Amino acid sequence: MALSQRYRLLAPIALVGAATLVLAGCAEGGSGDGGGDAKTTVRISGGITGVEADDLNKSFEQFTEDTGITVEYTGDKGFEGNIVTKVTGGDAPDIAIVPQPGLLKTLVDTGKVKAAPEAVEAAVDENWSEDWKKYGTFDDTFYAAPMLANLKGYVWYSPKQFAEWGVEVPTTWDEMLTLTQTIVDTTGGPAWCAGFSSEAASGWPGTDWIEDLVLRQSGPEVYDQWVAGEVKFTDPEIKEAFDAVGEILLNPDYVNAGYGDVKSINSTAFGDVAATLAQGKCALTHQASFLSANFLEAQTADGNTPEIGPDGDVYAFIMPGETAGEVQVEGGGEFVAGFSDDDATQQVLEFMASPEFADARVKLGGVISANKNADPSLASSEFLKEAMETMQSDTTTFRFDASDLMPSTVGSGSFWKGMVDWIDGKDTDTVLSDIQAGYEN
Repeated sequence: MALSQRYRLLAPIALVGAATLVLAGCAEGGSGDGGGDAKTTVRISGGITGVEADDLNKSFEQFTEDTGITVEYTGDKGFEGNIVTKVTGGDAPDIAIVPQPGLLKTLVDTGKVKAAPEAVEAAVDENWSEDWKKYGTFDDTFYAAPMLANLKGYVWYSPKQFAEWGVEVPTTWDEMLTLTQTIVDTTGGPAWCAGFSSEAASGWPGTDWIEDLVLRQSGPEVYDQWVAGEVKFTDPEIKEAFDAVGEILLNPDYVNAGYGDVKSINSTAFGDVAATLAQGKCALTHQASFLSANFLEAQTADGNTPEIGPDGDVYAFIMPGETAGEVQVEGGGEFVAGFSDDDATQQVLEFMASPEFADARVKLGGVISANKNADPSLASSEFLKEAMETMQSDTTTFRFDASDLMPSTVGSGSFWKGMVDWIDGKDTDTVLSDIQAGYEN
């Protein structure tokens, strides 16, 4: 992998020699090499741990070789709860990888986050859509470039079963409802399986369903107004989304294949549905791109690891909207915020906004980037390649996960709880009022 000519021109001539990449959990801060004062070590902190943290470190190897700047990434499982305390206590890293725009805004409000350098902003203008840039912008100041991404709103299915039943991937919401009924008629059992159980976070898979329908039925403008609190949960547009989702999730003829009745959705772990679908006990399930990892731990009915592919045991299509051909998706991702303004940190920030960084990380497997100039052919599977192409497309309408953008009393509070209550049988109007009341807490 070679750095772009534009980036090479920014590498300081004074930094000579390659530095060895230091893995997570090493030295506390940057220092000069030899007799010089130039900083050549940049500390990065984030919530990425395990194998993914190792791969993130490997992504900087060519950068280190080209510039002499050592990057030390340290993963912290409690990052979201710890980073604000560290920043306000004077122990900020040079760079933080922040997983939610709301947390990024909290960090910006501390006054410690540096506005992004001009070169970083130029790189984001060149490589990302305006939608992505706005999530790193507050009060007309751009602070943080996007890094990696994940795509939500997938419907997972079995291509082999579809071929056996003579059915095809739907292109509209109405076609998906027709497909659901066809599968019920063909198999004599529910078509869908779902799981909302996630310990203290139970209910969040249901919020993704609602967010998908708000975006597809009412469009991005209403979605943005909803996130901003200008459209309330009790307004007609949001109730319409609940009613649409209820056509599937509240229908005992359609759910919960492999588990029980509608209420069993709340007692089913969200990741367990992968095994149920792989075994052929369930035909359809709604979950983000990351469910692909759960299939690696599942088995088909004959005891094999399911093959993920267009002609394999399992695959996924993006939940369709009202009109065929329109692609409206929600998802998530990380943002790269700088707390130091020295030359080495700025070079790392610019590199992380480049296609070269995206290519280096994507090539190592398991992730995608929304960087429009990154190479999707480097993705580690056909599924991730297609997901990345969807994220990069100018025809895709993308919005960040709404519950991640809402105040925590709602997004990870009353909204999660409301989904559980709804599945348990509480009427829709009361649930919507209860969720809206989270704004008052």
